[in-house]
Amino acid sequence: MATLIKSKQRVADHGEVFTPKWLVEKMLDLVKGETERIDSRFLEPACGSGNFLVPILQRKLAAVELKFGKSQFEKENYALLGLMCCYGIELLADNITECRANMLEVFSDYLSLTPGDELYRAGSHVLSVNLIHGDAMTMREDGGAPITVVEWGYRGKGIFQRRDFRLDVLVGMAGFAEEGTLFAGLGKHEIFTPTRDYPQAKASDLARFDDKAQSWGVQ
Repeated sequence: MATLIKSKQRVADHGEVFTPKWLVEKMLDLVKGETERIDSRFLEPACGSGNFLVPILQRKLAAVELKFGKSQFEKENYALLGLMCCYGIELLADNITECRANMLEVFSDYLSLTPGDELYRAGSHVLSVNLIHGDAMTMREDGGAPITVVEWGYRGKGIFQRRDFRLDVLVGMAGFAEEGTLFAGLGKHEIFTPTRDYPQAKASDLARFDDKAQSWGVQ
């Protein structure tokens, strides 16, 4: 049986206790339809090493195989989309490093990728921005900057779109659209304004994108 703690000191300092796999699966079964929808987005605010995110990704990839397994092109791009729809925030640096590695391993094993492959490097880039070393309570990254949430969209034919949003703004504005509020009649496009839009890009562009201050494919 896998241990549910790394050390008693970490439990004392951070309240770190990992959820057992059997319980994770039962909890995910409560939202089974969403976990098996490729483009449904999941954010784990204390993701640890991926106890929830890894099985969510596995379920998404199973859906990819079922729907697109006969087309290598669609299989690859929808697998990348499934990865793009998994988000995590983690306070401890070693956990977020493990989580990225665990997620990348599941993704690369499914597509039989090696570290030199473009899709492997594209997946690595996605995880570098989707899995954040920071504090979900303060909504700040480890360095103190506001946490940025990346929205990925798939436009078809291997083309992806990225937009960035501040987490604190998303959380603060989410209630405005609720029924009975002053802003209930507004569409989402009128409430949620991205902090940055990026040019459309292919997986090959993502593989080359290693500095989030740059535009895809532009030095």
